[in-house]
Amino acid sequence: MSGGASVGMIQHIPILQVAIPLIAAPLCSLIWRRDLAWLFTFLVTIAAFLMSLHLLDRALVEGPFVYELGGWPPPWGIAYLIDPINATVLLIVSMIAVVVLPFARKSVDAEIDERSQPLFYTAFLLCLSGLLGVVATGDAFNIFVFLEISSLSTYVLVAMGAKRSRKALSAAYNYLIMGTVGATFYVTGIGLLYMVTGTLNLVDLAERIPAIGESRVVEAAYAFIVVGIGLKLAMVPVHTWLPGAYAQAPSMVGAFLAATSTKTAIYVLVRFTFDVFGPDYDFGLFILDKVLLPLALVGMVAGSVVACYQTDLRRVLAYSSVAQVGYMILAISLVSTAGLAAGVLHLFNHALMKGALFLALGCITLNTGLLRGGAVTVEGIAGLGRRMPLTMGAIVLGGLSLIGVPLTVGFISKWLLIEATIADGRWWLAAIIVGCSLIAVIYVWRIVEAAYLRASDPDVEVREAPLSMLVPVWVLVIANIWFGVDATTTVSIARQAAAVILGDAP
Repeated sequence: MSGGASVGMIQHIPILQVAIPLIAAPLCSLIWRRDLAWLFTFLVTIAAFLMSLHLLDRALVEGPFVYELGGWPPPWGIAYLIDPINATVLLIVSMIAVVVLPFARKSVDAEIDERSQPLFYTAFLLCLSGLLGVVATGDAFNIFVFLEISSLSTYVLVAMGAKRSRKALSAAYNYLIMGTVGATFYVTGIGLLYMVTGTLNLVDLAERIPAIGESRVVEAAYAFIVVGIGLKLAMVPVHTWLPGAYAQAPSMVGAFLAATSTKTAIYVLVRFTFDVFGPDYDFGLFILDKVLLPLALVGMVAGSVVACYQTDLRRVLAYSSVAQVGYMILAISLVSTAGLAAGVLHLFNHALMKGALFLALGCITLNTGLLRGGAVTVEGIAGLGRRMPLTMGAIVLGGLSLIGVPLTVGFISKWLLIEATIADGRWWLAAIIVGCSLIAVIYVWRIVEAAYLRASDPDVEVREAPLSMLVPVWVLVIANIWFGVDATTTVSIARQAAAVILGDAP
């Protein structure tokens, strides 16, 4: 009996991974002891992580599979479609959640009022559930619902940074406005699709759209969806919400969002572009080549250049993220298995880089008294290389990965992307990738120069970050090196995911 029940539960993992954090969120709000609220949240994220590992393993072994909610087949019911690409993104989201929770014990105590902490963890669980739901569901309207769950909770999480800086409130408001505009564009697009196809199931849409032929309504729907998701993933020029949100959010929230939020939006763009509309959809190819590719290049160059002029290190990393989004969109725009594989790999690798760097900045925020000032500046880290060696060492290694130095994950991603551009016959794109990597050297060097070559302020009390914060940072740093030295597994998964999504799988 117990064995049969266990097998039955395993079959329901696709929905349980989303439902457990969603159900746990209101329960967490009833826990008024902050330590118990944290422990409860941590256990839920561990469960989500273990389930994501199972889903990825199953998707790689069995191939894509469908879970029908309530046994109702689509289009009457909602189905969850799991394949290597979204199983990879599910792993990214749940993995980063597990890593940032131990870090949160001390950082949240310092940055969030004690009475608000159970509500903080409630919002975090809602955000986690929303992101997982966006990735797992195979229904276009369900994507909208989960986007809004994750977005609304994210606005709250960002606003909770107001204890450190009142600017968090304006950042959250800006994020709210831009996010609402993006959601409106997206839901308008899927409304148009429903009008001409009569379905919202992604698989059904993929079957019915080609039968319609040339249609201005379908083209308008695709354009609305691209603009809406472009806002969510902070694509230039609709990226203005990202620097403020990342810079003003509580340290743990900034790290989590930087590593996960844009990744889920990019996944949605990939799913609609290649799975729903298809890689042969002429209007989609036009948008990719004539709109998204130029915007990706602008984002890569402008994001890297603007990062060089920032004094707040969180904003440096935020504008760097704008550039990294450009790399991912460039990979998608190549419309090739090699390019998409490079993009999928960069989703994972960038999560490791930015997660490590934002957590390390959180260590500095807590331990140098800069918490009262609200920002970690280039001048404020002067001499910290000697006074906080483990924290600054993590930032240096994360920065090297961001540049793309060999033996780091950043090098692997950029190397595959350069190979894909050359294979596509566009060597000039490879030159731009290398050029943007060289620009990254400038803003990373500014951090290194300040930390190691300038004298520190003797009047500021500085101590190394506590172990509970350093361990999560170094877990991600070591992963940056580990998967940079031996990228066999990650590259293999990325290529398999790209082959499935483009229909090249054997």
